[in-house]
Amino acid sequence: MRAPLLGGAGPLAKVPPVVVFGVVVGVFVAGVVVRGVVGALLLGVLAVGVGVLLAATWRVLAPAQRFGRVLVLGLVVGIAVSVL
Repeated sequence: MRAPLLGGAGPLAKVPPVVVFGVVVGVFVAGVVVRGVVGALLLGVLAVGVGVLLAATWRVLAPAQRFGRVLVLGLVVGIAVSVL
């Protein structure tokens, strides 16, 4: 078993990464396929989740990792605006 990226006993500590990946992909695909306000809201929820995780891990990330995560956040927000 791999060691967690960040140690802790938070609510997501026991969730398998495959499940998290599946949920994120499902919400993203649903938001893009549904389009309109509902699709934008789904993508907005995803963007908020990414933002919260980014804020929580900011101090332990290297600058290149920060850049990549901010880029992903910007892409999700841009896609959310484009599906309106």
